Amino acid sequence: MLDLPSWLLTQSALHAQRLVADGFAEVGGRGYHHRLLGMLIADGPASQAELGRRTGMHLSDMVAAVNELAAGGYVTRAPDPADRRRNVITVTDEGRRRARTLRERAERIQDELLAPLTAAEREQLTVLLRKLLPPR
Repeated sequence: MLDLPSWLLTQSALHAQRLVADGFAEVGGRGYHHRLLGMLIADGPASQAELGRRTGMHLSDMVAAVNELAAGGYVTRAPDPADRRRNVITVTDEGRRRARTLRERAERIQDELLAPLTAAEREQLTVLLRKLLPPR
């Protein structure tokens, strides 16, 4: 059992999830916040449905995360002028500052998770994990 790649991946993923959850919680954040703010900064304003597609988040998780970010003043939600039935989510200046904080925290989490590996091994692991992911 301990030599099965699927078991090792599962255990590694659980360890990584704990590190991510705990690391972001220390600054009052969540991984979803990091992902959404980063996507909005990189790609610009979007509807909740479009953000869900871009980030691979389930709609119910998306709604909760956007609500949390809006409550914190990190994003605004406004009707889309082209289609008043949907809202467009836009990152605020405070959201940009929050994204920097979360990005710095994510980098520290990665360093903690990958501490046993050399820089070359980290790169190799990333390449191999990408190969295992199904195409999107």
